[in-house]
Amino acid sequence: MSQFVNSKATLVTDALDGLLQSAGGRLIRLDGYPHIKVVIRADWDKSKVALISGGGSGHEPAHAGFVGQGMLTAAICGEVFASPSVDAVLAGILAVTGEAGCLLIVKNYTGDRLNFGLAAERAKAFGLKVEMVVVDDDVALPDLPQPRGVAGTLLVHKIAGAAAESGADLDRVATTARKVIDAVSTIGMSLDTCTIPGSQKEARIGVGKAELGLGIHGEAGAEQVVFESAHRAMTEVLGKLSEKVGNGPHVALLNNLGSTTPLEMSVLAQELATSPLAEHIKYIIGPAPMMTSLDMHGFSVSVMPLSEEWQSALDTKVELHAWPGMASIVPVQTLPLPDGLTPIKPIASVNAKTKAIIEACCDLLIDAEDDLNALDAKSGDGDTGSTLATAARALKESLVRMPLADLTQLFRAVGDELSQTMGGSSGVILAIFFSAAGDAFASGKSTAAALSAGLSRISEVGGAQKGDRTMIDALDPALNMLSEGMSAAADAARTGANATAKIGRAKAGRASYVPAENLIGHNDPGAEAVALLFEGLAKAMEEA
Repeated sequence: MSQFVNSKATLVTDALDGLLQSAGGRLIRLDGYPHIKVVIRADWDKSKVALISGGGSGHEPAHAGFVGQGMLTAAICGEVFASPSVDAVLAGILAVTGEAGCLLIVKNYTGDRLNFGLAAERAKAFGLKVEMVVVDDDVALPDLPQPRGVAGTLLVHKIAGAAAESGADLDRVATTARKVIDAVSTIGMSLDTCTIPGSQKEARIGVGKAELGLGIHGEAGAEQVVFESAHRAMTEVLGKLSEKVGNGPHVALLNNLGSTTPLEMSVLAQELATSPLAEHIKYIIGPAPMMTSLDMHGFSVSVMPLSEEWQSALDTKVELHAWPGMASIVPVQTLPLPDGLTPIKPIASVNAKTKAIIEACCDLLIDAEDDLNALDAKSGDGDTGSTLATAARALKESLVRMPLADLTQLFRAVGDELSQTMGGSSGVILAIFFSAAGDAFASGKSTAAALSAGLSRISEVGGAQKGDRTMIDALDPALNMLSEGMSAAADAARTGANATAKIGRAKAGRASYVPAENLIGHNDPGAEAVALLFEGLAKAMEEA
């Protein structure tokens, strides 16, 4: 898999320097590359307790991204998924620790415990006050003697960081950190493993499966489960956390493990906010990437009960882009549509034949969804089938409200419906088409002539003409032959659609941005949809 790196050897140092160069002077580092990689607050004066964390890289923005006022004083960075050396940790301790001492916040992995622990002992030999806490918030494997430290570590950083920033002494900061560690629980789920630079990706998680409770270094999880939806994924994750949620307000940290899109994370946030546990989860941090696992396509949820002190600490603002802040979970609020956008409801009427024709058209588009998406992927973004199918489903549901016995009003009503339910440019184009057809029919034109008037109108507004490689290439000849019968119209539509495969350069629509070599040999998806509609209607009329 290709990645935006220069080399495996310089990956971490390149990334850290990129972070520092874009941090506006807030961060500095020790001069120890490549073996000592320590990021420090530029404004640190050693007057307060220092907070140091770190571990292997690959979890960005953790840990260096959380160095700043109110959180970490320094981050000790190892190579990808590798603990930093004892010397690197000791260098960080010596660089930032004053009379107030320092607290090491360590995730519960053998390498981190050993390297940070030995560095702490050596620092004490220099006469420094050093305490170490170990985060073990992972509940994926309940019988594990030493649970892993995962995204709950960030709550320790924030609450202990607030205590240190307020001037608390080392004993109090360490005690606060240990109480948070005892209270927080985390579990994650992923659809795929991560890609370690320079290594082959492990194909461990099968198609249609998700792994529950996997580690942030790609370690195998507690179990593989059937993946069905975001709802089921969140239900299974929260099921593992339910025993950790008691009475009183709780906070949930919703963490992106690396490559889950913001759109997906928002869906997961909605599932969390509407889950049975939401009765007790009053606040949310995220969704955001905070403790990642390179490009892992997954998420984790951490939960923790809130005292007034901890709530205040999490509420305290910090000038760190990586920290998303804490927000209350509130119900969705809406405003009514402005008067000018409130749709005019048509007067419903019945016409069985018209209804059957519309339903047949809708079913054709719904059945063709996957094929049209595959065709569109060759010339666009692969969503033509889904866009048309979504509109078709909505139109079918709206038929009970439609003026089926009045074509003038029906054309306009279909246009209004599509303008509301069909996304992208296609929805606007078809809304204009049917509205113009309704106006033409009201002036006394035949059905075929009215539809042709609608076609002329969308050419005027949208600018596309026959030969531009759009739906017009099939729709124009089909409407011209409609007076000869549906079979003739279908044949003309098919000929027009097939002709688009020979047009090397689109002059309208999204395909106009696609190189000609990608288009040759593939029908335009909009034209193909028109051809399928006319062919289906012709077949239905023959069988009737």
